[in-house]
Order: sequence, then structure tokens, then C-alpha cells
Amino acid sequence: MPRRAPRTVLDRMRTPSGIPGFLKTASVCTLIAGLLSPLAPAAASETAAAQVTAAANDHCGNQCSDILPPGQNGNATLAQILLNQAFGTQPEHAEDQLGPYANLAKGYSGLTNDKINTFFNDASFGVPADQVASSVRPAGRGDVTIVRDKKTGVPHITGTTRYGTEFGAGYAAAQDRLWLMDVFRHVGRGQLTSFAGGAPSNQGLEQQFWRHAPYSEADLQAQIDNAVATNGERGQQALADARAYLDGINSYIDASDSGRTFPGEYVLTGHKDSVTNAGTIEHFKITDLVALASVIGALFGSGGGGEVNNALSLLADQEKYGVTEGTRVWESFRMRNDPEAVLTQQSGSFPYGTRPADPQGTALPDAGSVEPEPLVYDRTGSATTASATGASGQAAKTATSSAKRGMSNALVVSGEHTTSGHPVAVFGPQTGYFAPQLLLLQEIQGPGISARGASFAGLSMYVELGRGQDYAWSATTSGQDIIDSYAVELCQDDYHYLYRGTCTPMEKIEQKNAWKPTVADGTAAGSYTMRVWRTKYGPVEYRATVGGKKVAYTTLRSSFMHEADSIIGFQMLNDPDYVKGPDSFQKAVQHINYTFNWFYADSEHTAYYNSGDNPVRASGVDAEFPVWARPAYEWRGWDPSTNTADYTPPSAHPHSTDQDYYVSWNNKQARDYTTAPWGNGSVHRGNLLEDRVKKLVQQGGVTRAVLVKAMADAALADLRAEDVLPKLLKVLTSSPVTDPAASAAVGKLQAWVAAGGKRTETAAGSKKYADADAIRILDAWWPLLVEAEFEPGLGRDLYTAVTANLPVDESPSAAHGPTGSHAGSSFQYGWWSYVDKDIRKVLGEEVKGPLARTYCGDGNLGACRDILIGTLKQAAAKTTAQVYPGDDVCAAGDQWCADSINHRTLGGIKHGKIGWQNRPTYQQVVEFTSHR
Repeated sequence: MPRRAPRTVLDRMRTPSGIPGFLKTASVCTLIAGLLSPLAPAAASETAAAQVTAAANDHCGNQCSDILPPGQNGNATLAQILLNQAFGTQPEHAEDQLGPYANLAKGYSGLTNDKINTFFNDASFGVPADQVASSVRPAGRGDVTIVRDKKTGVPHITGTTRYGTEFGAGYAAAQDRLWLMDVFRHVGRGQLTSFAGGAPSNQGLEQQFWRHAPYSEADLQAQIDNAVATNGERGQQALADARAYLDGINSYIDASDSGRTFPGEYVLTGHKDSVTNAGTIEHFKITDLVALASVIGALFGSGGGGEVNNALSLLADQEKYGVTEGTRVWESFRMRNDPEAVLTQQSGSFPYGTRPADPQGTALPDAGSVEPEPLVYDRTGSATTASATGASGQAAKTATSSAKRGMSNALVVSGEHTTSGHPVAVFGPQTGYFAPQLLLLQEIQGPGISARGASFAGLSMYVELGRGQDYAWSATTSGQDIIDSYAVELCQDDYHYLYRGTCTPMEKIEQKNAWKPTVADGTAAGSYTMRVWRTKYGPVEYRATVGGKKVAYTTLRSSFMHEADSIIGFQMLNDPDYVKGPDSFQKAVQHINYTFNWFYADSEHTAYYNSGDNPVRASGVDAEFPVWARPAYEWRGWDPSTNTADYTPPSAHPHSTDQDYYVSWNNKQARDYTTAPWGNGSVHRGNLLEDRVKKLVQQGGVTRAVLVKAMADAALADLRAEDVLPKLLKVLTSSPVTDPAASAAVGKLQAWVAAGGKRTETAAGSKKYADADAIRILDAWWPLLVEAEFEPGLGRDLYTAVTANLPVDESPSAAHGPTGSHAGSSFQYGWWSYVDKDIRKVLGEEVKGPLARTYCGDGNLGACRDILIGTLKQAAAKTTAQVYPGDDVCAAGDQWCADSINHRTLGGIKHGKIGWQNRPTYQQVVEFTSHR
């Protein structure tokens, strides 16, 4: 057994300078000396005789591929963590998918079908005999085998019984992501700081998600009971599957504990002792799955919110322009149904969230009366610091905004336009970059289950995004509004409200957390209480007055208390006896209550469906703003005891089969179908896909390689440079540019546009951009030009209010965007459409759905040009260090690094940065050659 350092060493040493990441106070070198001698492979004792996983009914013909960086292995022993922190060494399969993923950025231009798996994994079912790395029968069971392949270490789980299959899925998940699963079950329960330490980032994370889903243990169990009770045999099967899955997780916990191969983070956070093995890794229980699901739903599948912010910007508009004109101006910026917006569903009308002709029940706050509802009380110790309170403020802002993490993209082309005559799809979720990754890969084969793909760690009893025997599916975040804000009238005191005429007490839900320093997190001891007041109309989010009456603004989400319901849809997607074509696929995803766009491809058909429990609102209610909490304005058929209501029927959701092509990058779904986030106008990152795929379809002969190239090309495009900068340059060059500084800047921007407007390296690994100076200029110019273009006309107060609805910019290096910096995903939220429409109006070009007023130079071309020239000169004068000021990842002035993707450490293993790409984290490339 490896020798281990005394506990006193863990307590007293400090991390050497220059070693960032999870470890903050450990003496890495000293600990390694005490822990290594020798280091044996953690899984060696589990490896059984090699065997081949059966390739069950695979109709992909070796034409299915996938990728999920950094790697499959997200667990590391203490010794492996210390080696990584000191020397950068990686556990086996921890980052072997990172290089191929990163290399596509410079390798896509010459891509052919036979080279796809240079950048992706072979996603065929099974493992060839000569590629089997290990074969394990978990817990000695005879009804399940976990085979891992040599290249990536992905588990291929084959069971002869349903129980054994799910047991194996749980065991494999724990092998790959136990620490991460434990972290996120505590996030979902609002207990992260008590579990992993009180770092301000941990405080912010637990506050953000617990505000969204403040559940008691009884609430979590009730959601399971409801999902089972309302879904007949499938509900019972889901419960049995979940229990078997948990048994597999807990079996691995016991095995790793007794074998001392558990993740080293448990030692570093004080849960286990490296010498005596004292301490406990808590078994998982079924309510943990609901806590995990609430986090994932909040991140990616809960469109809506922001009604109070909408009200504030509307009031600012009306204050400046009067009620009628102010409302017209507000609507023009809101762009609910912009005629120039790129659409996923190209035909038909699907009215949802449209503006009523005669709004009823709207409860706008009195000016200056809105106050956010506090979440954190009774701070002590390090919870009182400025960094801690700052993290709380950012968490509240993120949780209450409609600008949710709208990520993921999809490119799907009908067989009518491909070389083979079979549909081709390139799609996947853009879930950010973490170490370990939130998702994991797996193949599951067993009674009633046959699939390979990605699942969120801790929820992998089924493949959630992936492929079946002869079909593949994926999703993007859709963002239609399933969250409404209600103004509840207060009575008696601040914690009683009128519910259907009766003064009713609010329900107080609390979570008390305390932490102390550990090796992993040296944050000083501290504590606080999170407190949420819940009403029948949801948790309280703000307090205000309306017409002088004291009210609390609440948020009611249709998936609140229904986090477990979607399990039935995923079960169906994995069932080869259920999904046999596009119709059954669409029926399956109708059982998913989160807001997603779902895409499907088999050898003959493609399909699309927009999921989510869209509540039927009362006639006249405008979902953009808070309404009175009165029966006349409640959701139709709403039962507050179960939070169920009447929902729009499947026919009212955007859906279709065999459209020529589908593209989605979190853009508008269909005509008349309003999404909650702002910014679905004439310029959206969805245009980067639409323009490329539409051209390919017109040309015909689409192949997998051609479609991957279109995705990869869009992934390097600067949306502003491709779709807005040419119009700005048209204004600038409407007269000769005589100023030397401005002329030089214009020349650089023109050259960049001519070269394609991409943020791409000069050569693979150079870490220097081609057109670097033009990129610097545009990054500096954009916020300056937007403010100079719009603030004079809007006024400071209104301009500030609208920027609260929609950030000005989300360039790759923009840390202020909803996704933060080093996150890959870029150009979703920004004022690109506003600038585009306004500048085109100044140029005298046709604009469908224009802004209510023209802002740049008050519509005068010369005056507008003067504004652009002046701000361009300011931007050009900024140094690289001023534009890219540096952070805890990059030095000031390092442009490539400022854009780079950095896997955010959620455990002890860290990875190197890779160049920027704006593409899915997990991605499939599929083309089926036959059908059952």
C-alpha cells in the first residue's frame, strides 16, 4: 500500500506559488513524497478477463461519432491529484479527448469523412476485441458487465437483467464522476459550502440554485412519488431503475472506501483521513437524484423570469416618452416576434407569449419601490467579507434574469440534400467546460435499453443525449417562458399575503450552512442561513408597492415541484421498442417538461419538437410583466397543491418532420413563438449556422464532413464581424476617412472582414491570432460605439435599464456576459440586432421590424459617421493590456489567452487551456445507413 503523509502535513503546508486550481493550501511536493511508493493503477484489482461487448443492432454503419472533452475519467485518487498539481500529469483518460476536440479549430478546413474520427470518437456500439482495456463484473454480479475501451475508457454496460443493467450504469457513473456527483447533490440541496468549503464561488453557486429550487426533503420525496403515481407502468419502471442505479453507485462507494481508491478530494475536504481511512462517504439516496435534476433544469431547461426587470425598463421608457410612445419604444427593443429573426421551424405559426391586444391584470411597481428579497441572513466569519457579499449579489442577478444559459447547437440536413440520401446531423449541448465535465459518456445495453451517448453525472440511468440502434437525438435550450411573476398583496405583516381573499402565512424554508478551512479550501470559518419565503404563487423574489399597496413579487415555474417528471421521456428515448421513427420520438420528448428544442435523425427522416410545460395563461395576461395574484389572472386549471395547470397541447409547440434542414443555436423557434430572453432579432448567432447550412442545402451533396466544417467554421466566427461590421464600415466609408488613426483602423477591419471575420490562430498552437489588431480594435470599439450610438437618445436611465434586460456584448473574453469568461459559448446576448437595424436605417436600407426611433446621430448619416469615427479612434488607441486586462487565468495583454477555454476545476485535476471555439461541449456526428 502506498505510504501516506501524516495528517499534520496536510494541515500545515501551503501550495507552492504558481499552482492554481482546487488545492489552495496543500504542500503538493511534500505530500507527493509521502504518498508515492509505488503508485499502482486504481482499477487494477477490478479488471477481469477481457471480453467483447456485443454490437447490438447497430444501424450506423461506422458513421456515428462523438466527443466529450476533457476525458471520461473524472475521478482521481489523492496521489493522482497531487501529481497533477505538482507536475501536470494526468490520470488515464482524464484528458485524452481534449486534444482532438481542440485540434478541430485548425484541422477542419481539409476535413473528409475518413478523417472525422481524427477529431471525434467512433460512437459505434460495442468494443472490438483488440480494443478492450478492461472488463468488470461490478460487485461480482453475473447479470452485468462493464467493458472499457482502450482509446477513451468509455464504459460499455451490458446487462442480462434490467436491474443488473441499471446497477452497472450506477457503478460506472461513480467510477467516473463520484466526487462531482457528490458536489452537485449538495449544490441542489443548498449545502455546498458545508460540504466543500466556504469559498465565495461556492457560496454564490449554492445561493443561485437554491433560490431557484428551495426544497425540503419532503418536497424532494413528494416529486418522486408524484412522477411514479402519474405514469403507470413506466413510472414504476423508472423507480425500479433509479433504485438499481443507486445501488450501483453505493456499491462502488463501499468498494472504493474499503480499497482506498475513492476520489482524493474527500481527503482534501476533510471527509476522509488519508492515514486511518476514518470518515464517511455518504451513500446516495433517491431524493439526491431530484436535487441533481433541479440543478440541471435550472441551468439549461427553465425558460422565463425577468418580468420585474422588464417592468422597470418599461417604466423607464414611459417616464421618458409617455405611456403610449414609451410602450412602443419598449416593444421595439423587446423584439418579441421580429420578422427578421432566424427561425428553427421554417413554416407555420405557433402563437405563445404574444402581446395581448388589451393587457389585463398587469401589476407594475411604483417608481423606486422595488427591492430584491434577501436570501442570506445571519452571516458570520468569512461570510461577511466583501467577496462573499459580492458573490451573493452576482448569484441573485443570475438567478432572477431571463438571460439564462442558452447554449447548444444543432445542424440537421434531410436526406434529400445529402450525397448518400440519408440525413446527416451534427449536434450537441453546449454545457460549458469543467474538470471533471458535467456530462459523461456511456453505452447501455440491456432489456428495454439500447443507447450510447452523454448523460449528466448522477442522472445517467439513461442516456440523455445520444443515439439508439437506428436513430440519434440531441437538444438545445429553447427558453420559452414557463415562469411567471405574481404580485401578491400583503396583509397583517410582511409575511402574510392574500390568497384568494384569505390572509395566508408565507412558508419559511431555511438552510443553515457553516464551514471551516480545509486543505482544499483555506477560506476562514464562517456561516450563514439561506431563507426563502414561499407562497402558493412561488417563492418571493422582490418586494415593492403597486399603487401604494405593499406587495411581494413571486416567481411561479411550471416545472417547480416537478423536477423528476422528465425521467419518463428519457426512459422512452432509450427504449428501442418505443422509438421507431419521428412520430414516436416526438411523443417521447413530449414527456420532458423542461424547455428544450429536440432534434432527431435516422436513415430516412429528421424531426424537431419543442418541449416544456407551457402554461395556458388567462386571457389578456401579458407574460412579459408581473400580474396580480388573483384568480382571474392565474394559469388556467391551476392547482396550487400540486402546481399543475392546463398546458398548451403538443400541436401548439413548434414541431415538424423532414424539413429541408434544421438549425438551432438558442434562436427563436418559430413565428409568433416568443422566447423569454431578449435579443432574438435580425442578428443572432443562429445566423452563423443558418447562412452556412442554407447555402450547403442549395448546393446539395451534403456529407458528414461538409456539415462538420460548417459547424466548425461558425465556431470561430465573430458574429459582430460577420453580420454587423460590414454595415458599420459602410457608414465609415460613406465619405473619405482622412484621419490617419481612423483610416488605419478601418483598413485593418476591412482586411479582417475580407478574410472571413474569424478569431483563428495564425497556425495550430501559435497562440496568436491572425488579424489580431483588428480583433483588438473591435473588442474595444463595440461597447464604446453602442453607448455612443444609443445613450444620447435613450438617456442614461433608460439606457441602463435596457442593458439590464440585455447585455451589450458577449465576446469570448467578456467576463460580464451570462456565461462568464473562458467558457467558449459567446455571442448569444448582445446589442447586435439593435446596432444592425439602427445602422441600416441610417443608411436608408429596408428594415423589417425597425426600432421605434433611429438613434445613431439621430438618423443623420454624417452625424452617425462622426460618432463611429470618434469611438473608433478611442478604441484603436487602447493597448492590448487595456482591452484584455488579465485575470486569474491570463496575464494582461494576452489576447489569445483572454479568449481561451479553461476547464473550471470542480475537483482536484486541472487541465491546460485550449483555443477558443464556440461549439457544443458534447457533440455527435451521425448518419445512419439503415433502419429496422
